[in-house]
Amino acid sequence: MKQEIQQIQAEAQADLATAQNEKDIEAVAVRYLGRKGALTGFLRNIAKLPPEERAAAGKQANAAKQSLETAVRKAREELERRAPEKTAAIDISLPGRPAIPGHTHPISQIMQEICSILERMGFSVAEGPEVETDYYNFEALNVPKYHPARDMQDTFYISENIVLRTQTSPMQIRAMENQTPPVAVIAPGKVFRCDSDLTHTPMFHQVEGLLVDENISFADLKGTLTAFVHAMFDRETALRFRPSFFPFTEPSAEVDILCVMCRGKGCRVCGQSGWLEILGSGMVHPNVFRSVGYDTQRFTGFAFGMGVERIAMLKYGIDDIRKFFNNDMRFLGQF
Repeated sequence: MKQEIQQIQAEAQADLATAQNEKDIEAVAVRYLGRKGALTGFLRNIAKLPPEERAAAGKQANAAKQSLETAVRKAREELERRAPEKTAAIDISLPGRPAIPGHTHPISQIMQEICSILERMGFSVAEGPEVETDYYNFEALNVPKYHPARDMQDTFYISENIVLRTQTSPMQIRAMENQTPPVAVIAPGKVFRCDSDLTHTPMFHQVEGLLVDENISFADLKGTLTAFVHAMFDRETALRFRPSFFPFTEPSAEVDILCVMCRGKGCRVCGQSGWLEILGSGMVHPNVFRSVGYDTQRFTGFAFGMGVERIAMLKYGIDDIRKFFNNDMRFLGQF
């Protein structure tokens, strides 16, 4: 029995010594250690030995198995050590592979274009956190707790007083807290609301604007937004202001533009009205100025806000907002 085990070991060692490559080493491992290998077969037949010989035979066979496994592993390591460095063969006659250039996502393109237009008008960019306190997201904007206007927005609450911002307006409050008028800022960024359909997503992008100084009137707001719409679309794009309600502006107005699809004739996109809503606006409510310590008798201002996805859909004629987030290269490659 002992001689049989030693013979199996000796044969395995001899075969390993002559192995030239990984395939040869693997063949040795299978021949002696595989399911039908010589040493495996010996271990299976131990039960046929006399009871007094089984313990010694099992101990010797297991020791031989461990020794062979170690020898196989070392043979593989030695083969890797001796093998020359692998280099990929290069056929210099093959044509080069074209590099496919990346480009900016259409939402980012529109965001940059909006900011560029407004920056040329004299606005500067303000930044702020996406996780906001209830105070900055609501209370400082004239929306106290239990105010019915909170129902206008489906809010993601992290805790009782911490929310994912529903608008970029909190950045306007923070900007006014840190500087005295004149203030002219835009606040671009992500916002979050519990809403999802063909024209809404739980996360989307906004750009809001704020101008505060002495003698600012609604006429300044209309002139600014008219110039913006003409720069964003074209000078043939008409716009109109409709009375509306926002708790942080008074008076408030929705701004519509002539339907980019039918040019006012009426179609499915505009609901046969000939007009498409593009943004909300209004004169800053005095309570907002009081929350930042501005003199409401001296200063006035206007604010406006727009959804970037909305602008992109109108500019590019897209009917489903989800296309911006599906990462379909056939769609994104058009921009």
